[in-house]
Amino acid sequence: MSAHDVQLMRQAVLRFLGSLDTGRSAAATAEFGSPERTEWSYLPGPRPGLPLVEMTSKQQELALALLDAGCGLAGARTARGVIELERVRRRLVTGVEEIDGDRYWFRVFGDPAGSAPWAWRVNGHHLAVHITVSGDSIAVTPSFLGAEPAMVLSGPRRGLRLLAEEEDLGRALLADLAPHQRSIAITGEVAPDDVLTRNDPVAELDRIPLGLSCADMSASSRNLLERLVRRYFDRAPGWYGDACWRHALDAGLDKVTFAWMGSDQRGQGHYYCVAGPTFLLEYDNTQDEANHIHSVWRDLRDDWGGDLLARHYADRH
Repeated sequence: MSAHDVQLMRQAVLRFLGSLDTGRSAAATAEFGSPERTEWSYLPGPRPGLPLVEMTSKQQELALALLDAGCGLAGARTARGVIELERVRRRLVTGVEEIDGDRYWFRVFGDPAGSAPWAWRVNGHHLAVHITVSGDSIAVTPSFLGAEPAMVLSGPRRGLRLLAEEEDLGRALLADLAPHQRSIAITGEVAPDDVLTRNDPVAELDRIPLGLSCADMSASSRNLLERLVRRYFDRAPGWYGDACWRHALDAGLDKVTFAWMGSDQRGQGHYYCVAGPTFLLEYDNTQDEANHIHSVWRDLRDDWGGDLLARHYADRH
């Protein structure tokens, strides 16, 4: 099934590139070996690539269809929601329907029509999708989604919570722990002001708090931990997320840890991370009176397709 889905993604990218004129195509493409492929940010500001605001309406449709192909049903819905929430944020701040259009940059690295590895990405404020493709295999991390505001407090979208499950499942897991387990899981009274790995090209675990091992959790807490991890893995196509979960099980779920920093009260800054042999999840909600979420999924073996590319080059050699 994955080969079929990867082929559909390849076709979606080629349709997008085929819709571009020479100038837009030059902005939207780069060599696979470009160092820009692993340079990324989730903060406001310009990026290399072609932004949605500079595309025709048809090109925008084809660009957003890449999210559907690369993120799966649930993940694409959330990724598109980040773009919509940015419009809501701008309206709340300025009272203006649109300021300068959607500032989300699309870029393709390498040749999707060829046999060599290639990649595509979408980067902008609170959205970073990175897909690496080699043959019929893909890698989907780093995967970053943010929400500002985490809950819309006024206007026609009042009450909207784009990343509700990321917050609620983390809180539910913390609340389910017995007092002696909470004392291990809570590693600091003050939350960091952002995810600890920031936008580093390589996610380093030495800065991540250890917390409570899954091996020391009750059955109900383990169930909540599984639901939380699967929520992040749902940012990928279903077959890929299932494979990531199997890899996590094979590596040992008992080795997965959960750590919390900051307050457990809503409206106060808090942070959590879930770390295992194969993955790292981080969530931070401290800015704007704890109404501003940053969340990221890193694959400790395959960020930027690292493991995927190693296998490709080994086979070719």
